[in-house]
Amino acid sequence: MLTAIIDYESGNLHSAHKAFERMARELDAGEVLVTAEAEVLARADRIVLPGDGAFPACMAALKGAGGLYEAMVEAVEAKGRPFLGICVGMQLMASLGREYEETPGLGWIDGEVTRITPADSSLKVPHMGWNDLVIDQPHPIFSGIETGDHAYFVHSYHMAVADPAQRLAHVDYGSEVTAVIGRDTMVGMQFHPEKSQTTGLKLISNFLTWRP
Repeated sequence: MLTAIIDYESGNLHSAHKAFERMARELDAGEVLVTAEAEVLARADRIVLPGDGAFPACMAALKGAGGLYEAMVEAVEAKGRPFLGICVGMQLMASLGREYEETPGLGWIDGEVTRITPADSSLKVPHMGWNDLVIDQPHPIFSGIETGDHAYFVHSYHMAVADPAQRLAHVDYGSEVTAVIGRDTMVGMQFHPEKSQTTGLKLISNFLTWRP
């Protein structure tokens, strides 16, 4: 089995690669490659889209990365390959991003990416640090994970999901902030599982063994 982590020059992929590689080795779940090659995505069994930075810049970089965008869409939409979006990679799954300018997303999850607006003015944006997950919908990705388990966040925008059934988990940060989304063969995590210690490694393990 091949898990491909997409490299479209949007953030440091070292920690994500090491975390996925470690869990794949422990689970005997095949090879993990960081790749900027469309051909590798075309033959991958699972696809991970990370991302750091602003929504418009990340979408532009993905679309301009030598066929990666087209290969990813083909693999996920036509072939049904399991897909995991992380941080901005999750946000790109939305219909629309409103960071700096309106930017169409992948449209895989009906929703808009908007700025976090805590009701408590003492809470700072970006939302940075550890927060407790609240599981909204059962999903295989949460095997061994419970409400109250911690994940590590660094972000100023989050996804307002149109269909409540597609918001799998949230956190409380002065208001409800979307943490995990999903439908069909796709999941997305606003936090960084590779930086979320035991909880994050378990989520990575669940993704590597998930058979939608």
